[in-house]
Amino acid sequence: MERIPITKEGYEHLKKELEHLKSVERPRNIEAIEVARAHGDLSENAEYDAAKERQSFLEGRISELSYKLANADVIDTSKVASDKVVFGCRILLENVDSGDEVTYQLVGPDESDISKGKISVSSPLGRAILGKVPGDEVVVDAPGGKRCYELVDIL
Repeated sequence: MERIPITKEGYEHLKKELEHLKSVERPRNIEAIEVARAHGDLSENAEYDAAKERQSFLEGRISELSYKLANADVIDTSKVASDKVVFGCRILLENVDSGDEVTYQLVGPDESDISKGKISVSSPLGRAILGKVPGDEVVVDAPGGKRCYELVDIL
């Protein structure tokens, strides 16, 4: 059983989603199935088919979230060492070619959201930057070609 690294914030987000699915979405969908079933002939009942398909999706997502939460390795990011890049830390990178600077936090795969400055430790950049110290450079294969970044600071 593989442990899944996640921040406390990410864990709480997944937990809330699971609770919402179980307490709101699942009962709402059960009601939709009952209403559709009351319309009679199920063989040509698009409303029933859609509700059953939604039920399958909901149960799959509930199962997935339950697994992830049961196997979560919650990392306290307030106690993260700041001398090298590790899970949970925030980093300042400079694109060596353009000089552009960007700040990211290294998080688990379920938390990554580039628009919020969160990248997965399992992404190409995340894997390349782990263990580095300020001043180190990394080269990453990106869709647009190779990119070189300098680790400016660990925040």
